[in-house]
Amino acid sequence: MLEKGDGFMATYMDAVDEFRESATAFIQHLNLLAQARDAYQQAMTASAELRSVLDAGDENLRTLMTQLEQALDLHTGKPALDKKKPEPVKVEAVKVTESTGGVRSFP
Repeated sequence: MLEKGDGFMATYMDAVDEFRESATAFIQHLNLLAQARDAYQQAMTASAELRSVLDAGDENLRTLMTQLEQALDLHTGKPALDKKKPEPVKVEAVKVTESTGGVRSFP
């Protein structure tokens, strides 16, 4: 029974030592967590500000385009053909396939 107790005591002492070393190393690096949190907050704030600036710029462009269309309507006396709001353009890769006649066709 005494040998079992010595084994448990050795296991306990090893675990305590490992815990102490790990906890000490972790505490020494806690400042990195605070720095990472601060950098994250700065990035999120800058992202929100950038998004706001871009949204305002988009609205200004839409307003200017509407004014241009109205000025064109007044100048030409004709309404613009397409009064829909412009939609964002989706860019897709274009695959080129070669035909035997030397003419390339697009899908």
